[in-house]
Amino acid sequence: MTALSPQPCADPDCRGQRDPDERLALAVSICGSRGARLTKMRLLTLKLLLENRGPRGAYELAEALKLRGAHSVRPPTVYRALDFLMEQGLVSKIESRNAYIPCAHPERRHICIFFICGSCEESVELEDQRLERLISEDATLLEFSVARRVVEVEGTCKHCLAEDEANVTTGVGVRC
Repeated sequence: MTALSPQPCADPDCRGQRDPDERLALAVSICGSRGARLTKMRLLTLKLLLENRGPRGAYELAEALKLRGAHSVRPPTVYRALDFLMEQGLVSKIESRNAYIPCAHPERRHICIFFICGSCEESVELEDQRLERLISEDATLLEFSVARRVVEVEGTCKHCLAEDEANVTTGVGVRC
């Protein structure tokens, strides 16, 4: 296996579509440059999040870690790992789900919007500079110091919409 040379993403529209191994290498590089210790538990927690398409909760992660051979992993251990990953900007918390998802662009601090499908639970992070400017302008106008920004939009993704449309067309799953 060749070592990956992590590169910061210059495309704000990529939505974190890079290979999970490249994203892990970038996380290791980011933590190393900040002098932050990315332990085996923290790295494995991040890897589990990168392998999943939707947000995952601490209890779900604890069970997945046990299946991977991490013995006696309890939710407080996972919460500590998640807190570290959030502090480093590698993971975001989906407040409405009390669940976590890897950041698409951990190499820079930014505000993002999470679009969450209520059907399949898939979550997509979208970076939006317009929203960043608007919140900053409003905070300045109110002389308000913003500590944290959470923007979540719940709806139905295009895949679930297409599936619903196909079911209506074929009559599958339609009740009268």
